[in-house]
Amino acid sequence: MIAVYDERYKEEVIKLILYVQNVEAGVGISIEEQPDILDIQSNYINEGGNFWIALNDDKKVVGSIGLQKKTDDIAILKKFFVYKDYRGKELGTGKKLYEALLDFAKSQGFSKVILDTPSQATRSHSFYKKVGFKKITKENLPIKYDYPDRDSFIFLLEL
Repeated sequence: MIAVYDERYKEEVIKLILYVQNVEAGVGISIEEQPDILDIQSNYINEGGNFWIALNDDKKVVGSIGLQKKTDDIAILKKFFVYKDYRGKELGTGKKLYEALLDFAKSQGFSKVILDTPSQATRSHSFYKKVGFKKITKENLPIKYDYPDRDSFIFLLEL
C-alpha cells in the first residue's frame, strides 16, 4: 500500500534509507549528510512537495520516495528506496511509489523533475531511463542544489 508520509513512520523511514544506502549499496552516506530525512514534514511537505511510503501487509515501511519543490516549475526526486525483498516487477512497489510522485508532480504543475543517484546504482539508472529520465551533466542542471555526491549521475525528466 502506498501512503503519504506520517510522522509515526519516521524511524522506519530513516532505517530503510540508511540500510539501502549503506548496507545494500555500500555508498557510505551518513544521516548528517542528509538532514532532510530528520524532518520530512518541513523539508518536503510544508515546502510544496510531498513524501510517500510503501507499507507491507504488516504496515511496516518497505519503500519511500520524496519530491522536493525547488521552484514553481522544478522539483527534485529524492529518497527513492525499496527493500530488496519488495523490489521487482512482480510486486511493483517502486513503480507504485514512482506513480504517486509523478501524479503529484503533474497535478502541481511542475515541468521538470531532477534527481541525483550514485554512479554505482546501475539498477536504478535502468529504471529512471525506462520511465523517461535523461542523463545530463552537472553543468546542465536547471538549478543548483546540494546532495551528497558519490560520483553521482544527474537525471532530468521533462513533464
